[in-house]
Amino acid sequence: MLRSTKPNRCKHCKERMPEDKARHVLHDECKDAWIAAYRQKQERKKAQEARAKAKVERAETKRRKEAIKPRAKWLAECQAIVNKIVRLRDAHLGCCSCDRGPHWDGQWHASHLRSVGAASAVRFHLWNIHKGCSICNNHLSGNLAEYLPRIRARIGDEKVDWLYTQNQVVTHDIEYLKKFKRVMGKRLRRMEKRSS
Repeated sequence: MLRSTKPNRCKHCKERMPEDKARHVLHDECKDAWIAAYRQKQERKKAQEARAKAKVERAETKRRKEAIKPRAKWLAECQAIVNKIVRLRDAHLGCCSCDRGPHWDGQWHASHLRSVGAASAVRFHLWNIHKGCSICNNHLSGNLAEYLPRIRARIGDEKVDWLYTQNQVVTHDIEYLKKFKRVMGKRLRRMEKRSS
């Protein structure tokens, strides 16, 4: 049994080909347009492959950089994230050590009640860090005489007393710092999204 041969359709305009050109796949007037469209498609494909390759290369570069990053750099990055969280959390408050209000035009810091050197166990603890003006934090070493009673009033005696019992030396390893940075970075992004 013989099959009836149906005429092909043009690849470009999708119209049926005439009987005498049934073996062709493009009308003569569609050839240039189809070739231009085909070349454009190939260029898009090459650009997409180049973007994918660049993305893989960037990820590999980032992975290699993180593999050689020293612990001190991880600590600094984690501290910077925590400091931003504190400044966002306390945006409506003034300085924790003096009477400068939240609308003061100077630079705001994240001031530690117990210093990083004295109490590494609570270095990143949010009870230990509060928004302070640069004058108190830099030039008055935190202005502890005013800081302590104000923080006791703000967070309570129990929390402050607990902070002063944390005297163990803690050295965070790089794996812990990576996880901490990832978790706190996500928290920071949520806070920034809510505040904007």
